[in-house]
Amino acid sequence: MSSVLLMDDANYPWLILVPERPGLCEFHDLAPGDLMAISDEIARASRALQGLFRPDRINVAALGNQVSQFHVHVVARFASDPAWPGPVWGAQPRKPYGTEALAERAAALKTTFAAC
Repeated sequence: MSSVLLMDDANYPWLILVPERPGLCEFHDLAPGDLMAISDEIARASRALQGLFRPDRINVAALGNQVSQFHVHVVARFASDPAWPGPVWGAQPRKPYGTEALAERAAALKTTFAAC
């Protein structure tokens, strides 16, 4: 149902789920079947991040303040990360992955997500 994006921020392992539903802005506007599908995708993304990175917590959020298209952030959090225990938004400047690191992280997450 959703496109799965990797946030280009090496500070945190971070996936973004974007339902392929044009014009969808709010969680409560999802059709019942889509609610079940996005819940399953959030669980799969969470399991993938947990399996690869063994974080202390998985944060799940849907804000929509800057991008109106409904999307869900799934972020692996560690007690040692730069924003802990606060939210990741605005805590640190974004730290882009290098080209090779981005490709490696994306490949590992794609494989793990598919298996979850």
